[in-house]
Amino acid sequence: MFFDGYGYHGTSFEQTYRCYPASFIDKAQIENGDKVIMPPSALDRLASLHIDYPMLFELQNAAAERSSHCGVLEFIAEEGMIYMPYWMMENLLLQEGDFVRVKNVTLPKGTYVKLQPHTKDFLDISNPKAILETTLRNFSCLTTGDSIMVAYNNKKYYIDIVETKPSNAISIIETDCEVDFAPPLDYKEPEKPALPVPTGKAPAEGQELPEETEPKFNPFTGVGRRLDGKPLKTLSPPVSSSGPQDKRTNASSGGAAATSSSSSQSTNRQSQGKLVFGSNASRTREPQKDTSKETKQEPPKKEEPKFQAFSGKKYSLKG
Repeated sequence: MFFDGYGYHGTSFEQTYRCYPASFIDKAQIENGDKVIMPPSALDRLASLHIDYPMLFELQNAAAERSSHCGVLEFIAEEGMIYMPYWMMENLLLQEGDFVRVKNVTLPKGTYVKLQPHTKDFLDISNPKAILETTLRNFSCLTTGDSIMVAYNNKKYYIDIVETKPSNAISIIETDCEVDFAPPLDYKEPEKPALPVPTGKAPAEGQELPEETEPKFNPFTGVGRRLDGKPLKTLSPPVSSSGPQDKRTNASSGGAAATSSSSSQSTNRQSQGKLVFGSNASRTREPQKDTSKETKQEPPKKEEPKFQAFSGKKYSLKG
């Protein structure tokens, strides 16, 4: 069977066309999907064949040994011509007017696909998952190794198809497919901060570093200041130095008082009793002389003047 010089044979559809981008036919919407526009003669041939729906096709560029897969949107192209998205022509390394082989195929439903954005800008979108789901509704199949285009907010984002399961080409029409993301191509891991290298010698293995001694808390390490602004004396306060001297003077006076009281008591006893022994009287008189000598030998020490606060002179306002 022949249609306008183009022959179709066999039980499958396979034909060669000249490819052109979608801008040649004013069908800009096909840039957001993977569907092509074929001539009406292709529809007549496909209708006579018992093929599976939806119609899926394999595109081959024999010159560059590249292949991809697509769906069909309409059959309104001129005979011998096919219109496809420009990003699909880039994947197949096709130029305007190059020949492409079109063959109908049946693809399994996909269960898993791994995507990799070209740039980190795609991840900066507020909700990239929702944008991707909306875009993939215009796709009928995915092929490992292709780069699809996602248009959003007047900007184009390219995404690589890294992996597909259960085969290298899958159908994504009416199927639940698990989607995974790989890091963008321009993503760089943050560099770890380099550890400071000590200038001294490194300790040998098994040798522990000496522990740093923590400074102990020392209370009352401040400097005292006077209220009148005068400098402090470095000498110790006179109260502490005069303390033991006062104790010594008190002890000596107390000892003298004790000896005088004991001597007076002994004299009173001698006068009141009937028997008077001279030895006791002489013994009691001798220590009195010794104590008097000791007290005479120690000269009285001069006490240092104590600090008296508010000892200044007063002045009256009258003069």
